[in-house]
Amino acid sequence: MKAEFSKIWDVVRMRSLRARIFLILVLIGTVPSVFMESVIVSAYQKRAVEQRSAVVQNQLKILANHLITNEFLTDYNPNSPKKQRSHEIIEAELEMLANLYEGRVMIIGGNYKVLLDTYNISEGKTMISEEVVKCFKGENLSNYDSEHGYIEMTTPIVNTADDGDSLIRGVMLTSISDSVIISMMKVLNRNALSLEIVTIILVIVFSYIISGILTGPFERITKAIGAIRAGYTNEPVSVYSYTETKHISDAFNQLLSKMKVVDDSRKEFVSNVSHELKTPLTSMKVLSDSLLADPDAPAELYREFMQDIGSEIDRENRIITDLLALTKMDMNSSDINISSVDIGELAETILKRLRPIARKKDVELVLEENREITADVDEVKMSLIMTNLVENAIKYNKEHGTVRVLIDGDIQNFIFRVEDTGCGIPEESLPFIYDRFYRVDKSHSREIGGTGLGLAITRSAVLLHRGTIEAESTEGSGSIFTVTIPLSYVGD
Repeated sequence: MKAEFSKIWDVVRMRSLRARIFLILVLIGTVPSVFMESVIVSAYQKRAVEQRSAVVQNQLKILANHLITNEFLTDYNPNSPKKQRSHEIIEAELEMLANLYEGRVMIIGGNYKVLLDTYNISEGKTMISEEVVKCFKGENLSNYDSEHGYIEMTTPIVNTADDGDSLIRGVMLTSISDSVIISMMKVLNRNALSLEIVTIILVIVFSYIISGILTGPFERITKAIGAIRAGYTNEPVSVYSYTETKHISDAFNQLLSKMKVVDDSRKEFVSNVSHELKTPLTSMKVLSDSLLADPDAPAELYREFMQDIGSEIDRENRIITDLLALTKMDMNSSDINISSVDIGELAETILKRLRPIARKKDVELVLEENREITADVDEVKMSLIMTNLVENAIKYNKEHGTVRVLIDGDIQNFIFRVEDTGCGIPEESLPFIYDRFYRVDKSHSREIGGTGLGLAITRSAVLLHRGTIEAESTEGSGSIFTVTIPLSYVGD
């Protein structure tokens, strides 16, 4: 129930990919249709107004010719017996036109006086407006006032002489209703609304289906990952419907493989730790049981066995100390104290500290400093790196051998290289030398007191400095370890 509510809440907050795709498709489907409906209705309205104006304008031009023919504007006097009949006919035509288009027609003479008004309101008044003035100058105007619902237009009454000259004798100012256009617009809007509703419903259904199809592969990835998380299967995810889902599947499978490797490594590590810690305890148990089994054992035997027990305790202590150091380094990877350190001076201090160990094996320590290097490092962890590498080079060296330490660098990194003349490392063992508790020669390692954690600790310290460590070795000819670390520390 909680999971279902969470999904619904994600949809409401538009955090669901399907909801976003659905919304985008709905907008793409409905917005253009609404826009097109508005454009079509507006275009129809404009076209209807133009056609209605053109029809009326043609009829007005015919009437204008009648006015000129019947000399309606010449000495206008509707009470004149001579002109009364012709005027009545023209007035009837104007009334018919006005009634037909539900409008009003005014005839304005050359002196801007209204000679005839179908509304019988403005006759005899002076009508000076922008439209009338422009019409007398030969400019026909037509204006649609949608707010008040009428179309206003001007028609010049032109008298053409025999020589072809034209003279504007008057103006017909006409206003007609747009009721027919409005009625058609209502019908059109009603039909458009019905079509829009049907379109929106179809778009919503289509968008829902398509959004489900488009997000289906992601749902399958989620279910596959959920099955792996629940432990129902360990099969890799293979949803290759899209390039994106293929990338996600491949990335997850790589992560799954890495997790399996980490899990196997953890199991192996626990097994190795158990073995390494159990071995000294077993030795001490055997020694103590031997002493307890022989109460009459001489003091020399007691002393010898107690020395062996002490050695095993020291070995156990070294293993635990190295494990704690390695675990602390893994857990507190951000706990690094950066300071400016003279690398050459630090190396000299380390070599001075290790020379007594080297003299016991008659190993010569040589320091080559190609340039003075000052870098931003953690001095304690850098000392640990140098100490482990040089100490290993001494321990696994041959008698009368040499350990060369080189310090060099460029504008970005410095190099700390340790080269020995020892027994070397087999090529097949090189990829595993940084694994915890891994030993190339286990028997020899136990003789010299190695715990199998030194290189693992060294590599972790190098990685904390965003550096690299590389090993080159030829079995029987010695080994070279090269550490490259940036001069300036760059954190996360």
